[in-house]
Amino acid sequence: MNRVRAVKMILWMITGFAAAVGITRFIYGLGATTNLSDSTPWGLWIGFDIFSGVALAAGGFVITAIVYIMKREEFRPIVKPAVLTAFLGYVAVIISLLFDLGLPWNIWHMLVFWNPHSPLFEVGWCVMLYTTVLLLEFSPVPLENYSRYAKIRNFLMRFRFPLVLLGIMLSTLHQSSLGSLILIMPYKSFPLWYSGILPIQFFISAVALGLMMVTLESLFSGFLYKRHAETVLLSKLANAAVWVLTLYFIVKMTDIAVSGKLPLIFNGSWESFLFITEIFVSILIPIGIFSVARFRMSIRGLWFGSICVVVGMVLNRINVSGLSMLRGGGDSYFPSWMEISISAGVVSAAILVFLFAIEKFHVWEKPPRYPESEPSSRPQFDIPSQVWLGNPLESGRTRYSLAFLMSFALAFALIPGVDIHSKGAEIVTAEPARGGDSLFIDGNRDLYGVSFNHQKHISENGQKESCVICHHMNRPMEKESPCYRCHKLMYQPADAFEHEWHYNSKGGNIRCYQCHTPGLEKTALSAKKCDQCHNGLFPTGSRIIAKQYMAPSYVDAMHGLCVNCHRQKALTDDSKKDLARCGKCHESVPPDYMKPDAPGMNKRPYFNRVLMPGEEKVLKVVD
Repeated sequence: MNRVRAVKMILWMITGFAAAVGITRFIYGLGATTNLSDSTPWGLWIGFDIFSGVALAAGGFVITAIVYIMKREEFRPIVKPAVLTAFLGYVAVIISLLFDLGLPWNIWHMLVFWNPHSPLFEVGWCVMLYTTVLLLEFSPVPLENYSRYAKIRNFLMRFRFPLVLLGIMLSTLHQSSLGSLILIMPYKSFPLWYSGILPIQFFISAVALGLMMVTLESLFSGFLYKRHAETVLLSKLANAAVWVLTLYFIVKMTDIAVSGKLPLIFNGSWESFLFITEIFVSILIPIGIFSVARFRMSIRGLWFGSICVVVGMVLNRINVSGLSMLRGGGDSYFPSWMEISISAGVVSAAILVFLFAIEKFHVWEKPPRYPESEPSSRPQFDIPSQVWLGNPLESGRTRYSLAFLMSFALAFALIPGVDIHSKGAEIVTAEPARGGDSLFIDGNRDLYGVSFNHQKHISENGQKESCVICHHMNRPMEKESPCYRCHKLMYQPADAFEHEWHYNSKGGNIRCYQCHTPGLEKTALSAKKCDQCHNGLFPTGSRIIAKQYMAPSYVDAMHGLCVNCHRQKALTDDSKKDLARCGKCHESVPPDYMKPDAPGMNKRPYFNRVLMPGEEKVLKVVD
């Protein structure tokens, strides 16, 4: 079996395995197939498939800029493979994103419901537009085989330069804006990877990664099809990578030094070890290899150096988007085997499409000679069985479809049948606020909540008469019932009526006909209103009258009440618009009397990120 056939067999098996897991993911959800959680919502699919996938596809805009902008015509032979690699890379990113989204069928919402203030909005639009541009750039290649599409091909060729300019612009925007996504998480990222110039660092590293990804793709495809390596061109790309990596290293280390983070590199933590490993693999080792002409001109040197850059930059993206946040989130995470298989399957499918395009279209100056791409070649028999599976094209389909189906079945056999269900959102019981005149509202006891000046709100809103603004409903035999008494669950609606207690003989012992109208279906609509039996249920002046038995979640109730009230105040009094800013109340740590060392409190660390030398130990979230 030749090397192309062996690689294709492996790729089809991986793709088949991932297909079965992917079906499971879409049927049963993220909870059944991943190790993600509320505290670690970003995992392998974001760090590798999205952040790394976009960076790995940077070779398209880098090579087209070298050829069409810098006028380096000697690199034209590698433009088509680079554009094809970039296009397939972006398609793989989009497919991977569908797996990661909790509601993937809502991905089109970004096209209609705009949020121009979000970096992700800009990234999403640029990725969609750049994928379209790459498709238009590469389309003339397959259209060469069909004369009836000659006019379309000529039209696209006429506008190739504007498409290249648009592609470079779009790629520059979203390569850097991926770094902007991390800027909104200063208290979660480890300081060595958090920087105000992260977008600049992302762009520079993407250029270096693009150069090396094109080099690795050329070496890999040349190895498969026994094609002479373009050593001269690739050595020039390696030489350019030395300068780009040097610039990236200077920018990165200067920023760390200026911000006073140098001591963190050598403090012995696992983050410092991870950072040092990343710097050596992605920057220092490749610079050392490619700076020597003898290594730069050798196949082994190009292989080793390009692999180091690719692996190191992928590690950087995973560190920035995931590993550096584990300490800040206070959780541990390792991807499940199903997450890994889907990521591997998406990459395998992209490689298979790349190999198909190489064999069927004029991507290279000289198409590869491979039996399966030449159906007229002589038949070959399997030596052990002496069985002829048909002409090379038919035998290939038979062989690969068998590998796909066997792997597909194996994956379903390995998926655990007992645990194959989504556990849904975690049921968290809401807890009462703590304190006196100043309350700390921390319904799920994670030591992150809102400081609420109770006495100040009373005095500014009309003294005792203002209580009904918040305490809009009193449970029987209670006065000014606290929120958690009805809004019992943090994230799900709760039964405020307690139907089971009412009809239970050990509870209210009320018969059905005493509430429900006889002859009608026993529903909430046919039942009496609660205030017909319970006097004083809704205090005089209450702004909110409950019309159903299910109370919204604690989070929804608090946000709905507080945010709406502050919004109304902001609209009526311009001088108090800052009241609507959540950062005025939200705190990352509780007041002194609520800290972990206070009596009765647990000892869980309450810092959201690693503190810098000399930094205060009380951090507030500001918007």
